[in-house]
Amino acid sequence: MTTEILLISLLVLFAIDTPIAIAIGASSVIAILAQGDFPIMMIAQRMFSGTDSFHLMAVPLFMFTGVLMEAGGISRRIVDFANALVGWLPGGLAAVTIVSAMFFAGISGSAAADAAAVGAILIPAMKKSGYDSDFAAAVQASGGSIGVIIPPSIPMIIFGFLTGASIGQLFAAGIFPGLLIGISLIGVSTLISLKYGYSSATSFSLAETWRTFRRSILAMGAPAIILGGILTGIFTATESAAVAVIYALLVGMFIYRKITIKDLFPLFRDGAITSGIVMFIIAMASIFSWIAAIEDIPAQLAGSLLSLTDNRLILLLLINLVLLIAGTFVETTASLILLVPMITAMLPSLGIDLIQLGVIVVTNLAIGMLTPPMGICLIVSCSISGDKLGAVSRRVLPFLAILLIDLLVITFYPPLTMWMAKVISG
Repeated sequence: MTTEILLISLLVLFAIDTPIAIAIGASSVIAILAQGDFPIMMIAQRMFSGTDSFHLMAVPLFMFTGVLMEAGGISRRIVDFANALVGWLPGGLAAVTIVSAMFFAGISGSAAADAAAVGAILIPAMKKSGYDSDFAAAVQASGGSIGVIIPPSIPMIIFGFLTGASIGQLFAAGIFPGLLIGISLIGVSTLISLKYGYSSATSFSLAETWRTFRRSILAMGAPAIILGGILTGIFTATESAAVAVIYALLVGMFIYRKITIKDLFPLFRDGAITSGIVMFIIAMASIFSWIAAIEDIPAQLAGSLLSLTDNRLILLLLINLVLLIAGTFVETTASLILLVPMITAMLPSLGIDLIQLGVIVVTNLAIGMLTPPMGICLIVSCSISGDKLGAVSRRVLPFLAILLIDLLVITFYPPLTMWMAKVISG
């Protein structure tokens, strides 16, 4: 009976548009009260234990790194270098948007931060250069989704926390899928630009490329520290996040001189608010996942899927479908905590490595960031461009199509994810 109360109350709260974290926490409390024999004190205990993790400390640290990098003038230098690299393509600013998003993904670990930091510069620039406003927003939303695939990735940290998978291996496994997705999105944006006559932003110049690279080399230092430290085993993910914060602060304050002492409090406040939202969702979802584990809900749901078919390929397609639907309606962190236990219960039947499964899960949820009503990248881009969600959603369809093709490649071609993961594991 507890299972039915938990799931029905969750669906009802979702249906009446209750905020995600509140819906998850309230449905859990309702189920506990209905059971009658759970001490209420367990709610506070589970909230605390759900967030009391060394691995999860990386989440606010990576988010704060992104805040510092944006305030420290890093975004502009990254955009200038990306413009020199690909601005000469047809629809050059669209390609610049995606490449800039790929670079910034190596800093923030957050798709929303990626979309906001790059979009604030390039969406107005595209509109000024004659691009349709809804197309500019669609390109930025698509590029922003790469933020959780190219490491560091906050969803990968949470997946590693939930499953015990190596976060370093997850980060390594996301490198080639992130590059595949970025190149694919550039291809789509170039084809659309040719169709609509969007011109190149600049002509190619080796001297300009070198000049902008030298100006941005300190900006590239944060991804180098994060990935280099993790892949070589010098840092854990959490330690690399702490080092990246110090690096971003030193560069922003003493080299680029964009951050002053009086800016620190607002920056710390913004970092605390954005990371606090994620941690609150994790705390609420930990109560839900605790009850679900007691009631054996993940195993029951996994058994339901396994009863449909024992064909591994079909099972993988079904899991992708479930994750895509979840990503459309449920926030990414909540989706991970609610669904990962069910999916990992099916791992022996899927015949894939846990690390590859992590990349598949995160890629699905990244695609969900482009689909309304919960598509955070879509919402952020629309807020910058001033376009309606429906108009941008239509323009994002070609990008969604190529992302689905990329997802199939990631799902059914393991070397794409596992080669780099095996390299760092020795």
